[in-house]
Amino acid sequence: MHRRVALVSAIALAVAGALVPASTAQAAGASAQAGTSAELDRRPVGWTATDSWSERRTVSSYWTSQRMLAAQPLSAPPPQRGDRLGRPSQGDPWSNGNSSVRRSSFGTRGAAFSVQPVNAQRSLIPNSPGLQWTDGGAVVRTLGRVFFTTADGQNSSCSGTAVTSANESVVMTAGHCVKLNGAAHRNWAFVPAFDDGRRPFGTWVGSRMLTTPQWNANEDINFDIAAVVVAPLQGRTLTDVVGGQGVAFNQARQRQMFAFGYPAADPFDGSELIYCSGRTFNDPIMTQDQGLRCNMTGGSSGGGWFLNFNEGTGQGMLNSVNSFTYNNAPNFMFGPFFGNEAMAVFQAAQNADAL
Repeated sequence: MHRRVALVSAIALAVAGALVPASTAQAAGASAQAGTSAELDRRPVGWTATDSWSERRTVSSYWTSQRMLAAQPLSAPPPQRGDRLGRPSQGDPWSNGNSSVRRSSFGTRGAAFSVQPVNAQRSLIPNSPGLQWTDGGAVVRTLGRVFFTTADGQNSSCSGTAVTSANESVVMTAGHCVKLNGAAHRNWAFVPAFDDGRRPFGTWVGSRMLTTPQWNANEDINFDIAAVVVAPLQGRTLTDVVGGQGVAFNQARQRQMFAFGYPAADPFDGSELIYCSGRTFNDPIMTQDQGLRCNMTGGSSGGGWFLNFNEGTGQGMLNSVNSFTYNNAPNFMFGPFFGNEAMAVFQAAQNADAL
């Protein structure tokens, strides 16, 4: 990923183009538990991140400002040849870069692609490949840096978004920001409105993690999606303190979007909230993901993509997350389609106990 660059009061999901209020969304989540075979295939995988207040205090204390500033961007698996069909296969080259979204190679394809720009005369929304966000609003409070320790002991960083939910405690991020190479991360914490080491709204420790079954089983990049339920802090829930963004599922593709994150790999240092904006396009190479012209780097993984984003209020509908870039196209970011699998992850997270 490259370059430095109010709040939703009602819980709502956008499903198949329609807004569904909280009561309906919760009912839909309950009915899914009954489970046809297709629904069972979409059932999210979850596990406990911390199970006591003592453990959460230990995690919170672990993340000193020095450790946060020294955390390294995480590498994610690249797409594989089968990913366009939504199934894993072997044989594609891997990259060993330090990007939080490991940049995979086109391999022998040597392919290049172009994206038709949005007609500026038909849209007043600016198109940006990566700039610092300076307009304030809800996005500053709801976006944050994610910190964790990988199974091999490396302190690492990603990005995440606080979303409006029934338990007021859900952070949406990328699958590889909770689990990678078959092992779950530990010491997981979310810092909303992170500002060069400062934590104006505190450190929120993960209590439960959830991801798609496809990511859990095969690290299928098409389903690089996760939700983390964070424990209350000083008696208050996350979105009671910082607010939350809406979430949208099964929306039309090739829409205007804004993407946000905290890139920490060169030339960035993770100290500032960066955004990209433009019309998305379908990945023409190896996946079913959506692409966006964007030069954010490692550390922005898991940062939110928003439909219907209002630059004045800083509010929108979360509809994807930063996932990966290709080696031969570092100025394009790709994110998973938020379909039924992503919706199931969110539903399970918002109905989980945050304590």
